[in-house]
Amino acid sequence: MEITVQWIRTSWTKQSRGGEAAARRNAAPAAFVLPAAVASSAHVVRMHERDRFEPRETREELRGIAVGLREADGRLRVLPRVDPLFGLPPRPRRPPAVRLRPGQWVRWQLNYRFSSAAGMQDWSYWLDTFNIAYGPVDADVFLSVPTVFVDECGPLR
Repeated sequence: MEITVQWIRTSWTKQSRGGEAAARRNAAPAAFVLPAAVASSAHVVRMHERDRFEPRETREELRGIAVGLREADGRLRVLPRVDPLFGLPPRPRRPPAVRLRPGQWVRWQLNYRFSSAAGMQDWSYWLDTFNIAYGPVDADVFLSVPTVFVDECGPLR
């Protein structure tokens, strides 16, 4: 069965925590139209503060995406991985994996906060959005309302 993955990473620093820069960041899309033939690869979109949150699109192999995907009993089990290194904000209890039936899709969002090892640089932040569909889909599938939405974002301070 086909698995379609779109991974969007929005990244910023304290400079985009307020004002016009924050408005641009908050207006960044959570989904994009899929390019032709994304089978067996992931559509990856990066938006960064230094580029004024303009999308930069690439493709990556599915195995390089930080999401566990496993097919069993006619369903797709989806669970993004959170490395202990990327544990901020605290995630004392993660939601369970989502099990998709053919024709369903999930949007899963996680955020992170980082500081430099020596504390010499400002904080930096990421928002990862994983749009994952099970079965054949149209190019605009992720522009619709997801079957399942998981908001695993925590306070970033």
